[in-house]
Amino acid sequence: MKPLMRPYGDTLNDGKMQLSFTLPMEVGPKGEAVAKALCETMGVADATVVHSEALSEHFSFYILYGTLTHAVDSDAVEVRDIDTESMSKDDIEAYIDAHFDHPITFIGASTGTDAHTVGIDAIMNMKGFAGHYGLERYRHVKAINLGSQVDNETLLEEAIKHHADVILISQTVTQKDVHIHNLTAFIELLEAENRRDDFLLIIGGPRITHALAKELGYDAGFGPKKYAHDVASFAAQALVNKRSQSKR
Repeated sequence: MKPLMRPYGDTLNDGKMQLSFTLPMEVGPKGEAVAKALCETMGVADATVVHSEALSEHFSFYILYGTLTHAVDSDAVEVRDIDTESMSKDDIEAYIDAHFDHPITFIGASTGTDAHTVGIDAIMNMKGFAGHYGLERYRHVKAINLGSQVDNETLLEEAIKHHADVILISQTVTQKDVHIHNLTAFIELLEAENRRDDFLLIIGGPRITHALAKELGYDAGFGPKKYAHDVASFAAQALVNKRSQSKR
């Protein structure tokens, strides 16, 4: 029988774990006591404050070690993830060459008030990120990067104008779930304009998961440690599947 999963510290399933968080109170014995009490409430026993510091007059930061009393049955945990094969850049180019008679057009942007471009640039721009080339460097791919703070209406207008096959949306700002509100608004715009089926829709960002993307009405979601070849692999295969289904 497989044991229930708990964090691993020194021995299997000993439940040892580290937590860190900020409290809206000044640093000191009271703050440390509150931090430990919070850990106890979360099921972390024998919590010890190993570091605390003042962030400002009324905010403080804590790092604690403790033992988690809860456990999880890993067999009962379901994961909704992308099931297409992630190919190399060369393989993607060969795949597109074999299955398409025209370049695949990607149009991407950081939308709403999001001014961050690192994510969309990592996927779209020629130099890419961490040794992984961006879509601009791919043969048989047309990559159009609209940059940041692009409103939903403009993104849709540009996608139509350029006959885009794929729309990429990067969302970095997530406070108060603003990314969810903005992504939902774009889906509602597409549906209102009867354009949802005209594009493959892919979103990405630090708090984006494939499960969230599907829940919001998108075709795929990519979080941290995903690169242009992951996005292009999914897009190329999904477009082929979409074309096959439309012919049935």
